[in-house]
Amino acid sequence: MREQYPAEIVELKWQKYWEENKTYAASPDKTKPKFYCLEMFPYPSGKIHMGHVRNYSIGDVIARYKRMRGFNVLHPIGFDAFGMPAENAAIDHGIQPAEWTEKNIEAMKVQLKRLGYSYDWEREVATCRPDYYRWGQWLFLRFYEKGLVYRKKATVNWCPACATVLAREQVEDGGCWRCDSEIQLKELEHWFFKITDYAEELLRDCEEKLPAGWPRKVLTMQKNWIGKSKGVEVNFRVSGENIDLPIFTTRPDTIFGVTFMVLAPESPLLERLTAGVANREAILAYADKLRHQDKISRAAADTKKEGMFIGRYAVNPLTGEEIPIYIANFVVMEYGTGAIMAVPAHDQRDFEFAEKYEIPIKIVIQNPELKLNAETLESAYVAEGVLVNSGDFNGQNNLSAIEKISEYIENKGLGQRTVQYRLRDWGISRQRYWGNPIPIIYCEKCGVVPVPDADLPVILPTNLKITGKGGSPLAGSEEFINTTCPKCGAPAKRESETMDTFVDSSWYFARYVSPHDESNPFNTEDANYWLPVDQYIGGVEHAVMHLLYARFFSKVMRDLGLLKADEPFANLLTQGMVIKDGAKMSKSKGNTVDPGRIIEDYGADAARLFILFAAPPEKELDCSDKGVEGSIRFINRVWRLVALNLERLKAASTDYEPNKLSPSGLRVHQKVHWAIDKVTRDIENNFHFNTAISAFMELVNELYSVDPGHESEWACYKNALLTLITMMAPFTPHLSSELWSIMEQPGAVLEQDWPQADQQALVKNELTIVVQVNSKVRTKLVVSADIEQGELKRLALANERVRIYTKGEEPVKIIVVPNKLVNIVL
Repeated sequence: MREQYPAEIVELKWQKYWEENKTYAASPDKTKPKFYCLEMFPYPSGKIHMGHVRNYSIGDVIARYKRMRGFNVLHPIGFDAFGMPAENAAIDHGIQPAEWTEKNIEAMKVQLKRLGYSYDWEREVATCRPDYYRWGQWLFLRFYEKGLVYRKKATVNWCPACATVLAREQVEDGGCWRCDSEIQLKELEHWFFKITDYAEELLRDCEEKLPAGWPRKVLTMQKNWIGKSKGVEVNFRVSGENIDLPIFTTRPDTIFGVTFMVLAPESPLLERLTAGVANREAILAYADKLRHQDKISRAAADTKKEGMFIGRYAVNPLTGEEIPIYIANFVVMEYGTGAIMAVPAHDQRDFEFAEKYEIPIKIVIQNPELKLNAETLESAYVAEGVLVNSGDFNGQNNLSAIEKISEYIENKGLGQRTVQYRLRDWGISRQRYWGNPIPIIYCEKCGVVPVPDADLPVILPTNLKITGKGGSPLAGSEEFINTTCPKCGAPAKRESETMDTFVDSSWYFARYVSPHDESNPFNTEDANYWLPVDQYIGGVEHAVMHLLYARFFSKVMRDLGLLKADEPFANLLTQGMVIKDGAKMSKSKGNTVDPGRIIEDYGADAARLFILFAAPPEKELDCSDKGVEGSIRFINRVWRLVALNLERLKAASTDYEPNKLSPSGLRVHQKVHWAIDKVTRDIENNFHFNTAISAFMELVNELYSVDPGHESEWACYKNALLTLITMMAPFTPHLSSELWSIMEQPGAVLEQDWPQADQQALVKNELTIVVQVNSKVRTKLVVSADIEQGELKRLALANERVRIYTKGEEPVKIIVVPNKLVNIVL
């Protein structure tokens, strides 16, 4: 047996064995508890990166550990294969997106298999293949029948030079990412999913069903994105016009203090309101400028506020006062009605805008401790107070008056109480080629006609010329576009838009349960066995979009009778980012680390061990060669424990009596059960694999510190070593499998039951007591766990090192903290 771990030989051997024996193939088994472990599937870019290695190594440890704990484990993998990068590659390299994608999938499969992950490769899916996207189309049609799909006009980013719609990520500094032309905003017809129909349930389950298994920060992000607000919708009439400006406010207690109104620059009312205004063209041009600013930045509290008066006034319905109407960058159409009432005395954004444009400020909530003056106000007063300048409500506490003012508004017919959500319906149309075709046909006679189920899938052609100009290539493909109406048989046109790739990733976890089903997207019985996913793992950057959409899909599929699960993912782990030299890895920074090189130089187990040991899974991980070198050194230490003692170990029994062991043997016995207890708790509680690996290292140090003598000592030593190998199997499956085999143990190590800690062995027989003199540590004593306080004091005073500091003085007192320390006070 070699003295160094031969990584490539061992790892390829066991990977071949697992593949040939279909070791990780899964099927429903009612005799075992099930466990569905899933990592977010990758985009096939051609090479995996260290972020992939981290994500998948975490999932693999969990999946293997659960198998050893007696669970029936499903651990699948696939590829999120539609999207812009393939189209860009087609343009840049003159290769078809389908060919580019499939080549990348094959390359990534080689890398993933080389890392030895326990995937059931028989369940592989790729969203760009017809046997998958057919069912995405089928689900679209079921959503359509349920009234959850509709078409309406929406504003898009339009590049006039490329004559195409751009996704938000393709807009750079207001210009087209490809040709730098200035982007225009254009209204086009779009398809939408009515996710807002599920807003209340999505929000409620964030509070009732997910808190036990999801990170608090992710739930907070989702709740904020859904953004439920209870308030009042109030109508402000435009002065001299038969036009209402409805606003939504959660603060009707401040309505008497409104001194101006603000419209979002995207408001469809702007054209009508500026009709006849002298500087109309300047206003519309300014609105266009504001619309091109990033909406997230516009809404940020620290963004510089800017706007323009549009030459119109509105009437405050409670005071009758005329107030000017502005457009401004800090109001967006995505929340409320796209118009706000501005109360500069009691809202900081409004205050900053009012100061800049010299708009009056009116105090309606008075500070009961320090009287406020509108002329000397330095910032908005946003605390609780007493209503002033508020008609019949003067003198009331402002928060207590909210309900009364809301009731007054309703009784007067000026508005109504309502609930608003920040969440907007999901626009799924993409004017791109490489995506799932929307299964809709347009007939001049019959109108919008869904594609019949029997005609699915609508096949995406894979031989089109991709230029990036003139819209989707599908629109110019006569072969694709031209069809016949399924209702009347007349010539008709297909929809040329494709679906947002988030649609593909919103239900893939369900397809894995029966990926070869040819009559349904998945088998309902299998789905009800496996779902929900017990542990989902992926980056926090998907906290809102992907995770929210997947939750929406699950609820709709439940309502369609396809599955029972209310939520797709029972537990969620969001792993931290992998960085290098303190910065996010990026090709432009030249600080990427190639997993392929690490595997070639050190082996898959070393790469896995490093990525799991370097940091807790939820924290950032700084990638370094030194860390990987440390991992292979440790692997070699474990390897040599067997290599140097192989014949003796094979001959030894594993039966021994702990009470007959020598002190060193007893330490090994206690240490191994301490390690079992520690590693088990570290995995079960928040997946702290780094501290679990530290426990392995402590146990290895203990094994190196002893020299077994008689048979009982060797039995204890062998038992400890086999336990170590078993516990390391989820972390270093190749190493553990080989050592288990070399030691001629029955079966496979990965089929062994997870070891159980002997609670008696965890009871400490000895204690390490810190001894202080005048509260300064001077020495430590190792004493019996049942030592009496008097004897402990005597031993402390008699210690030679302590006597140096006491110098024969009688102590004033001796303080004993049980099981921890003795403090001698002079």
